[in-house]
Amino acid sequence: MLTIRQFRKSYQGVPALHVEALSLPPGIHWLRGANGSGKTTFFRSVAGMLPCEGEIWLDDRWEIHRDPVEYRLRVNYAEAEPAYPDFLTARDLIRFVGKTKQSPSGQGDELAERFGLTQFWQTPFGTYSSGMRKKTSLVLALLGRPRLVMLDEPLNALDIAATQVLYQCIRALHTQGVGFLLSSHQDFRFDELPIGQHFVVENQTLRPA
Repeated sequence: MLTIRQFRKSYQGVPALHVEALSLPPGIHWLRGANGSGKTTFFRSVAGMLPCEGEIWLDDRWEIHRDPVEYRLRVNYAEAEPAYPDFLTARDLIRFVGKTKQSPSGQGDELAERFGLTQFWQTPFGTYSSGMRKKTSLVLALLGRPRLVMLDEPLNALDIAATQVLYQCIRALHTQGVGFLLSSHQDFRFDELPIGQHFVVENQTLRPA
């Protein structure tokens, strides 16, 4: 699924994260690390949102620097604390990202319904609670036909019903061969998911737990 070689990320010349080599097979994997350990830096880099050094391959076919458009089309990401323009609505965001990700017809509407977003369909994002913001970001991360979905602190601010919907979506996509990277800073477990590998982010690197 994901192959990384000589990955390095620095901020203004100061090293932040280094992964010499990492190969993640298809499946659901869990990254754990304290706040500020580099989980989000890793996710944002793999998602193509931050420039980085090294090679990041998806399915041994698309490389983030060599094939940026095809790579990003297949890699989705939901941030721990989602932030979008306050004046946009959930409908605006879902339809824009859905078009960008070449989503199947009706996919965005179906996901919005499942996560309970339709009642706030045309309400500005700036008025949303933290739970509604999280649900919106999760719907956006599930759009299209991804090969890899990265969810940073996916359970934060979610109610029980939305958590169950998220589990159902992950399990369904997993059976279709979609890979997942899930992160948390707390030592809790995603008990209802078939976690494949567990990694720890610390000391500016990522290692198996």
